[in-house]
Amino acid sequence: MTITNNSQSVFDFHGKPPLGKALPLSLQHILAMIMGTVTVPIIVVGAVGASPAEQMLLIQIALIASGLSTLLQLYGVGKVGARLPTIFGVGFAYVPTLTAVGAQYGIGGILGAQVIGGVAMLLVGLFIKRIRHLFPPVVAGTVVLVIGLSLYDIAINYMAGGVGRADYGDPRYWFVAIVTLGVVLIVSQFARGFLKLAAIICGIVAGYLLSLYLGMVDFSPVREAQWFSLPRVMPFELEFHTAAIISMVIICVINSVQTIGDLSATTVGGMNRELGTRELSGGLLANGLGTTVGSFFGALPTSSFSQNVGIVAMTKVISRFVLALAAIFMLIAGLIPKFGAVMTTIPYPVLGGATIIVFGMITMTGIQLLTRDEMSARNMTIASLSLALSLGIYAAPESIALFPDLVRLVVGGSPIVVAAITAFTLNLLLPRKTLADEAQEREQMAERMRDDAPRATAEQRLT
Repeated sequence: MTITNNSQSVFDFHGKPPLGKALPLSLQHILAMIMGTVTVPIIVVGAVGASPAEQMLLIQIALIASGLSTLLQLYGVGKVGARLPTIFGVGFAYVPTLTAVGAQYGIGGILGAQVIGGVAMLLVGLFIKRIRHLFPPVVAGTVVLVIGLSLYDIAINYMAGGVGRADYGDPRYWFVAIVTLGVVLIVSQFARGFLKLAAIICGIVAGYLLSLYLGMVDFSPVREAQWFSLPRVMPFELEFHTAAIISMVIICVINSVQTIGDLSATTVGGMNRELGTRELSGGLLANGLGTTVGSFFGALPTSSFSQNVGIVAMTKVISRFVLALAAIFMLIAGLIPKFGAVMTTIPYPVLGGATIIVFGMITMTGIQLLTRDEMSARNMTIASLSLALSLGIYAAPESIALFPDLVRLVVGGSPIVVAAITAFTLNLLLPRKTLADEAQEREQMAERMRDDAPRATAEQRLT
């Protein structure tokens, strides 16, 4: 679409639609990310055994870090920032590493290792121009595909009420989730105009009202949250432990591959074009900078949010003004915890019913990326083996129970890690053969077989 300075189109990255249209579209992104943003600190606190005050502090700074990192990605500063319609924040990809490191070394050990991990991200961003060729569509597409597939269990667990609940799987939860999903489908397929773009928020509103009627909404987080709170520098003393640093550097570098996949999915699924090297480098630099600086304020490492990539791919709404409103809301929610706590009252079944279709869109975007490269036998081997190993180990984590802790921490925690390592390695090792090369090989084999046939017949006659 042609970019104009006064564009109001939501389908233009530089477009600035009226606030009345932008807010509901922005709210979709907020609702898709806020539960993940606040859940990660809660999980880490549970593993570390921190106090309720420390939990509120981690949640607060997580919201602020999500808002600031997203604004940096949207608008950029110099060479830093992707300047793409993307959402960044504290994500689930790090959870296995964070909980393992935190259980052994505490929050200080996490944040100290995170400083070095963020520097590793910065190095990847600085040198990505030289190594970009190592991440062709078959590698990036495979990673995006696994990202989508690995999110399904999160959506299903949400639809069932949330893991750990005594009444997990209660039919009431499924009823709310199915109603929410049904509204999303009906609005997205049968509505027209602006309402069609707001299908997810329509589903969430319907599901939330139904949850209120069924008595499933808990307002205690709103009552307990403070009205105003500012972040502090160095709320935790940073600690540097070798094992923690190695684990964090590995997961941060692997997360850079996920970022490549998510940014590629954003441009392919939402903007119908390939990802530019400048955009990729800026996105990685911003993520590394945010992760490093955030460590000194107690913010956990940031990453691209795949669920929001799915929303962009589904709606094609790429206006950075829309996404900037979501980032500003996260900032406000972090400074006014009571305001952000309202969003956390949305029951898990509502979020699950609204986001499962988004996760499906991420999967389809991965397939789109894969098909942008020819499906030669070489590329099919890379994609299929990466999928088989990553999802297989993810489904059977006990298969690596006897491996060293570091290996189990990195490999067993996330199928994205296994997929990225496998696809990247195979892409380096396997000989590069196109469909034309493979066809030529088959023709040569056929010719040799035709030449050998008369010789074999003659030998049979002699015998």
